[in-house]
Amino acid sequence: MLTFAIPKGRILEPLVALLVEGGVKEARGLLSLERDLILFARSFDLRFLIVRDRDVPTYIAGGGCDLGVVGSDVLMEQSPDLYELIDLRVGACSLKLAELQELAETDNPSIWTRIRVATKYPRVTQRFFRERGVEVETVTLNGSVELAPIVGLAPRIVDLVSTGMTLKQHGLVPVIDIMECSARLVANKAAFRMKKTEIERLYLALRGAKESLNAKV
Repeated sequence: MLTFAIPKGRILEPLVALLVEGGVKEARGLLSLERDLILFARSFDLRFLIVRDRDVPTYIAGGGCDLGVVGSDVLMEQSPDLYELIDLRVGACSLKLAELQELAETDNPSIWTRIRVATKYPRVTQRFFRERGVEVETVTLNGSVELAPIVGLAPRIVDLVSTGMTLKQHGLVPVIDIMECSARLVANKAAFRMKKTEIERLYLALRGAKESLNAKV
């Protein structure tokens, strides 16, 4: 049996659609789980574990799970020692730097030399701006980073943006695109060697499902 780490949150619904399209019909049950954090799928001999998205690489790299799905934003931030098998092209969004509307009206990013940023992605943020000659002081938050400019914690944020509605609701506007993000299928390196046939079966099912869903759009 393969143990598959599934992230909570924004990726879950489109991921379930992909799994069902790939033949894992039991995956529909992931949407109705309440207190249970484990679901079995006998059709592919799978055990799903529902975990926080940022914990997915830890479960897989540590051997608690054989494979799973995680956003490329988390992979870039954590740099875990895993095999990245395929870009599933679900949960697509962008990592952007944003600031309050009134600041953006007079701001000029091309002359920045030092900035202060609140973010869940300090490593990605530091790397991006360091390569552009800008020194960054990061304030690491785990919750709603869009509140940081409002209360004066940091004038700018780096966060994931999908529709942009959350930014707009808090008076923020995107200023710089940092990277495009989407969900990736990743595997534990030892598990990939020992359970290669089982993992490849699921990989091929998901790849076919991705192509099928794309063709329907």
